[in-house]
Amino acid sequence: MLKKMYSFILLLFVLFTFTACGGGSSDTPASSSADSKYSLEYKGLVFYTQAMSSSNYTLKPLSDSEFNTLNENQKLVVADKLLATLFYGYNLKKLEEKVNSGSFISSISKDLQSELNDKGTLESYIIDANFFYQNDSTEQEAIDILTRFYAAEHLDKYFFNNWVAYMLTQTIMFSPSYELDSSHNPNVASVYNRLVSLLEEEAGMRYITYVHMMSEDNWRRFRSPEDNGREMLEIYTYDMDDAHVPLAGKALQNWKLDRDYDTLVVGLNENTQAINLFNTTIYNGDDFYRELVKSSSFTHGVVKRLVSFFFTEYTTEKIDTITANIVASRPESWQDILKQIVFSKEYLLNNSRAKSAEELFFSLARKMDFKHRSSTFYYFKNDLDTMHQASMKYKLGKLTRVPLDTLSFATYSKSIRDNILLRRSNPAYIDDYTRWDRQGWSDSFLDNENFEYDYLNEEKSLESFINYLFKSLIAREATTTELNMFKTLMLEEKDGVKILVGQFDMFSSRDSRDSYKRNIAVTVLDYLSRVDRLYAYSEVK
Repeated sequence: MLKKMYSFILLLFVLFTFTACGGGSSDTPASSSADSKYSLEYKGLVFYTQAMSSSNYTLKPLSDSEFNTLNENQKLVVADKLLATLFYGYNLKKLEEKVNSGSFISSISKDLQSELNDKGTLESYIIDANFFYQNDSTEQEAIDILTRFYAAEHLDKYFFNNWVAYMLTQTIMFSPSYELDSSHNPNVASVYNRLVSLLEEEAGMRYITYVHMMSEDNWRRFRSPEDNGREMLEIYTYDMDDAHVPLAGKALQNWKLDRDYDTLVVGLNENTQAINLFNTTIYNGDDFYRELVKSSSFTHGVVKRLVSFFFTEYTTEKIDTITANIVASRPESWQDILKQIVFSKEYLLNNSRAKSAEELFFSLARKMDFKHRSSTFYYFKNDLDTMHQASMKYKLGKLTRVPLDTLSFATYSKSIRDNILLRRSNPAYIDDYTRWDRQGWSDSFLDNENFEYDYLNEEKSLESFINYLFKSLIAREATTTELNMFKTLMLEEKDGVKILVGQFDMFSSRDSRDSYKRNIAVTVLDYLSRVDRLYAYSEVK
């Protein structure tokens, strides 16, 4: 109810703004008395849109039947890519059950349309200082956003809409840009929360962008009429024609960001001379923003931005081809663009790229039953800053998904290795969220039921344990060379039989066997922290 009230109030606010900006008192929604919200529009700008059927996607999705023809290893690679891309993951046992169900792809797609999380409980949980560190002197809103992806139990519609909002705010299109003097930490929440709320209400991508363009948040980033007009043209339509900039500036001549508290002010000295842009006639700022998002070049522009964000290793020609494929489906929602990308055969089978830190962190956390301490996400956000991957900070968004300069990648690898892979959560401190020892993977990650634990065959047990860890983290078994490396370190031959030795003897006395098993795990996990595949998505060959 509150969300619907927020959407209605926002709609009234926008309509009021139209009138104040010269839209005219007679400009009301064309179908305000209609029964369906999907017919609501303002001067041809439709507010809401229904989700497309995947059968209408022109960038062809990977079907269940096509997925099922893959071999076991290929299925794990594809499943891991899809889930990690969505900031999610399952432990190996559950993942294999889903993969072998015969309906893995469609089941994930169905989850994204379902309401499984209790949103009220979730939102109260992530701001509870008993569980998550709260600090008003930092970019707390960005920390809360990161926390939500960890704290949400299910991959569902609300999770997906938050993921969509996160993707959009990482790009040049919607970055709150809190690095600027004119932008402030609350703008992170303003931009992001507005996106989530409108996505939840099924608002169309044109309307969502229009509302953002009209907002003070947008003007805090691009602060003069010509600057704002130029950037909107370039960002959303790839219009680099300098001749169009003075026209945009003229339409926005009465808009400015006042230096007093960086406040957006729309004056009464609006332009009254006809301007030819977007193959139509415009006069003022409302016209400029509205007709920009209604234009066909808008769809092409925003699709290309997102395609480039996900297919980072593709040539310009291949990006243009994928863009044209998606545009041909005539998408009207951000969700349908992003679903077409991540569920496509092109992405799941052919694309290879480095994983973002968020993709790796959140997927590992679920695979390993990771337990947080109160400041986990405070430090994760700081690590993202250090690796030049800060969330929603940059004026032009994240120009690259994963900067691979030496310092950035070293911070990335160290953060994952030290804070997740090599940390075991001590059960003694499970109720103390302030303790560093609470953070880490749970003992459940190493349960004997996860692999073949056979005291009559220690060598086979070790191989099974190692392969379990490999498959859990990098979706493949260890190679013969890798297995031999570990076996040389951990086994010795006695009376013609290979047995585990010393600190790796997980079949020793009851008091020490679990700690010795953890020694094996930490050694393997330390090795995996240095394997390229941990940090990259692979194509299926």
